[in-house]
Amino acid sequence: MSCVLFLAPHRLNRSPSQRYRFEQYIPFLEQHGFQCHLSYIISEEDDTVFYSEGNTFKKLWILIKAILHRIKDTFSYNKYDIVFVQREAIMIGSSYFEKRIKRSRAKYIFDFDDSIWLMDTSDGNKKYEWLKNPEKTIRNIRYADMVFAGNTYLANYARSCNTHVKIIPTTIDTDFHKPFPKKNDNLIIGWIGSHTTIKHFEYALEFLAIIKNKYPHIEIRVVGDEEYVNESLNIKGIAWSSATEVDMINSFSIGIMPLPDDEWAKGKCGLKGLSYMACEVPTIMSPVGVNTEIIQHGKNGFLASTTDEWMACLSQLIENPELRETIGKAGKQTVLEKYSVLSQQQNYLNAFKEVLGQR
Repeated sequence: MSCVLFLAPHRLNRSPSQRYRFEQYIPFLEQHGFQCHLSYIISEEDDTVFYSEGNTFKKLWILIKAILHRIKDTFSYNKYDIVFVQREAIMIGSSYFEKRIKRSRAKYIFDFDDSIWLMDTSDGNKKYEWLKNPEKTIRNIRYADMVFAGNTYLANYARSCNTHVKIIPTTIDTDFHKPFPKKNDNLIIGWIGSHTTIKHFEYALEFLAIIKNKYPHIEIRVVGDEEYVNESLNIKGIAWSSATEVDMINSFSIGIMPLPDDEWAKGKCGLKGLSYMACEVPTIMSPVGVNTEIIQHGKNGFLASTTDEWMACLSQLIENPELRETIGKAGKQTVLEKYSVLSQQQNYLNAFKEVLGQR
C-alpha cells in the first residue's frame, strides 16, 4: 500500500480545479493500492470571508492558520510515498513547503491547470497581490519529481526546467456530467463559471446584446456568480452548487465559453466547454489555447473570435434544432474518447506508479 498526501486549498468537492484534477481519481487510485489523504487550508467557515472584499484582519488570521497547518504537514511528509501539490501549497509567494517536500523521503508531484506564473488575483484580494510571487511556480516545477500539466502550452512551460512532465488533461466524470432529455420550450444560452471568472463572460456582452435583439425570446443564463446582474439582457446570476450543476447545464440549449486571447487564457484547460459537451449541449468556444484541440469547428462544436463569428454560430444553432442535437452528440463522444475520467484514469495511475519507480 502506497500513501499519498494531497495538498490543496479547499475541502473536497469545493473547488473545480481540485475536483477535475485529482479528486475524481481518488477512488481509482485507492482501488489500485494507493491510500489517499487530503490536507486543505481554507475551512468552510473561512471560505466566504477569504474571497470577499475587506475583512483584512480576518484574512490575516486565515493566512496565519494556513501557515501553521502547512508547518504541521511538514512533520508528516516522511510518512508518505508521494506528496501531491495542486497549484501551490500556500497562497503566498513562498516555495518553502514545496522545498521541504523535495528534502523529504516522499516523491513530489506538482499539478497545475492554469498559467499560474502570471498574476491573476480575485477582485476581493487585489490589494494583497504583493503577498504573491508568480515566479515561485518555476521553483515549484523545478523541485518536482514529476509535473502534471493540463495542456500542451503548460507542459512546454514546465519542460523549460523539468524533464519529467506529463500532459494530464482536465477530465470530466461522465457518470456525473451526463445528458438529460432536452426541452425545446425555451431557448437558453448558458454560461457556467464563478465570481472570479465572470470577467470572461463579459467578453460575450456585445454579441449577446445583438442576439437578444435579433431573437427576443432567447434567455441568457449565468451560473456561478449569484451577485451578477445585467438588466439590459435580463440576467440575474444563479448560485452554483454541485447538487444542481448538471441540471443547470442540461437546461442550456447552447453553451458558450468566451475568452480573451491572452497568456492567462492560453493556459486554461477547456473545463467549461467540456462540461457542456459531456451533457450534449452544443458548445461555442473562443479559439484560445486547448480549445482549438478540443473543438473541430462545425463537427463537435464551434470556434468563434469576432462578433460576426459568434453571431453566425449562435444563429445557426438557434435556428436549427437538428444541428443542436447533432453537434451535442458529437461533443459528448469527444469527451468520452479523450477528456473523460475513464479515458485517462489508467494514464493517471501509470504516472503515479512511474514516479514511485524513480526511487
